[in-house]
Formats: sequence, C-alpha cells, structure tokens
Amino acid sequence: MSEEAIVIIGAGHAGVQAAVRLAELEWAGRIIVVEEQDGPTYERPPLSKEFLKPGASDEIAALRKESYFEDKRIERITGATVTGIDAGARSVTLSDGTSLGYFRLIIATGSQARALTVPGSELPGIHLLKTRDDAQALRRAMRPGAHVVIIGAGYIGLEVAAAAAKLGCTTTVLEFQDRVMSRVTSAPVSRHFEQLHQEQGTRFVFGAAVTEVRGNGKVQEVVTADGSAYAADVVVAGIGVLPRQALAEAAGIDVKDGILVDADSRTSDPNVYAIGDVTRLIIKDQGINRRLESIQSALAQAVSAANSIMGLTNTKHEVPWFWTVQHGVRLQTAGLRLPEDDIIVRGNPKDGRFSVLYLRDGRLAAIDTIAALSDFTVGKKLVASGAEIDPEIAADPANKLTTAVRELVDETR
Repeated sequence: MSEEAIVIIGAGHAGVQAAVRLAELEWAGRIIVVEEQDGPTYERPPLSKEFLKPGASDEIAALRKESYFEDKRIERITGATVTGIDAGARSVTLSDGTSLGYFRLIIATGSQARALTVPGSELPGIHLLKTRDDAQALRRAMRPGAHVVIIGAGYIGLEVAAAAAKLGCTTTVLEFQDRVMSRVTSAPVSRHFEQLHQEQGTRFVFGAAVTEVRGNGKVQEVVTADGSAYAADVVVAGIGVLPRQALAEAAGIDVKDGILVDADSRTSDPNVYAIGDVTRLIIKDQGINRRLESIQSALAQAVSAANSIMGLTNTKHEVPWFWTVQHGVRLQTAGLRLPEDDIIVRGNPKDGRFSVLYLRDGRLAAIDTIAALSDFTVGKKLVASGAEIDPEIAADPANKLTTAVRELVDETR
C-alpha cells in the first residue's frame, strides 16, 4: 500500500471508527485524524442521557483510550480546524496555516444542532445539545426547581425532558406537530412515551410554534404563535441538526442537504470519502436517497470507506437502527418506516412491553420495540431479509415472531 497519508476530518464515532478500521487492515501509511475539539475522543449518546441524570459522573466515556491511538500509530491533531480542501493538490489547510497532503481524504465533520432564529434567540439561557461542552453547560443550568422549556419532542428533546424531570425541574415541551417523535415513529409509540413523560410531571403543548423568546438580560419566557407565554429559566432547542458540509461544498464536492456518497461512502471526488451525519446516501438502482442521523449508520459507513480505500469489496449493508432511553424505557427501531406503511401492534402498550411492525406490500420494512429485546433482535433480521409477514400471527405476542413469516426474499441481502 502507499506510504502516503489518509487524513480524517473529525473524531466523532465515524471518524474514529474509520481510523480504527484502517489500522485493523494494516494501512501502511500515516493515519491522521484532525479534530477541532481538545481532549480525548468521547461517546456522544450519553450526553443527552446518563450524563444529565442526577448524580451522574463528570466523566464521559472515551471512544478509544489514548494508548490505543499510540499503539496503532494513529496520529491525532486536536484543537485544529480544517479551513480548506484543495482537491487538485490533494491537501487540506489547517487553522494554524499548515497543510497536510493526503492519498485519500475522509470527511467526518458530522452535523450541528439547528439554532433558534426567532427574536430573543441571543439571550443567555438558551441551550443546544451536541457537544461535551454543550452537555456540561446544560447540566449546570438544570437545577431543581428551575423552569425548563424544551422546544422539540424528538429523541434529544425527550431525553433532556426525562433528565430535567428527574432533577426536579418544572418541565414543559413545546412541539409543533401533534405528537412526540412524529418524524421517527407511529402514533401508538408516540402516545406511550407521551403518557410516560406526563406521569413524571412533564407538560406537553402540541401545535406550538415558537415565535419569540423574552427576557431582561437572560431568558425568562418563551412565546408561541397563539400568544401563550411559558416561564423559562432554561430553554433547550431540540429542533434538528444540519450537516456540516461547507468544506466539501467549497471544494467542489457534490452536496444536497448532506455530502452525496455512494454505497462505498465515496463522494463525487474519487479521492474523497465522507461518513456519518454529514452524508446523504444515494443508491439510484435501489431508490435510496437519504440522510441518517445514526451512530450505527456512521460506524457502518466508516467501515465501508476504509474497506474501499484498502481495495476490499463491500457486500453487506447494515439495516439502519436507532435507540433512545426515556425514564428507563428503551425504544429500539430497525429499518425505516413510511407514513403509509401498514401498522401491526404486537402486544398491549398498557403492559409496558410491546412492538409495532411496519408492513410495506406485506413485507416487514421496519419495527419498533419497547422493552422487547427479543423482538428487536429477530425483527432486525427479518427486515434485512425482506420477510413477508402474516399480520394476525405477528400481532399475538404469544407467538414467536418467526412463526409469522410467510416468505423470505433474501436471507443474505
């Protein structure tokens, strides 16, 4: 293999996994990871979960120990920003003016939390949650008795709401849609988690469009389009993320709400790969055009990029899967549902343990499981195989999910 360098921009889950995979495959040249934050790499999921809970440790688990990078000869440049990519010269420029040449470049810049843009958005007391620093600032702010207003009822918003309630905060969630997690799940799952949060004292306001944040020197209330005002000492904006694609776009690499990549994570520049939240996967012959905010997807893309660089063929493609924990209840999802999918509820939500199957043309396209790990494990495999499902058999939790299979399209796809 070439003695030249592979430069990886970003040390989140995707960037670190790409470096690890290249080391495992014994890339002979340099592996250089450039990270704008100082300090060790760290796990991202705990930032909105365990880290915010009462009595949580100040420590955030490292993705890899520093000794690992040293042992594998992975070079880390921390506290540095890549300011430009010269695709013709195959080099990147850093914020200190130095440049790094590359044999192949991997962009793993991730995404950034979408900021509020309404009047008053500049007031102190408004928080985003994406980085370690964000989480530390939010934890300091969420004191017992504080009025916490969360804008957005997606995964992040609800995980923060659960932590705020446990900390003894007065918690209100403002959501523009008519139910929680509407973008990622169906009504039965949404209603289950809505009730779970309400039992812990959280108030939901649906159909709420935030128009202004008011305060004298710091945030004091959040105003919605109907004129309602909600007292707030702390405001958390959980209104989605934006791909950090500016570097690629400036370098002439194709972007469209994400850096466009193929199944091997290669961009429109054959010497440049992109992985993780910053990407949009395009596989035309399969009708795939999507951007996923998923650690599991990021890890799979990191492996596919490293394999491609090393000349290996990528044959296995992971079924997208996601998870969240709220008030100790775990929701796991495999596959990607569509609003028009047929819904099969397996079990009784009142029991606190059930699954929801999403059938498309009779085949299992996705599954949500609530405290039902066995269904998730089996369901993920059935989604991958394109299993045709008998709805009546599948709806009864007394039946093993495998007994509902009528036909498998491809057990290895």
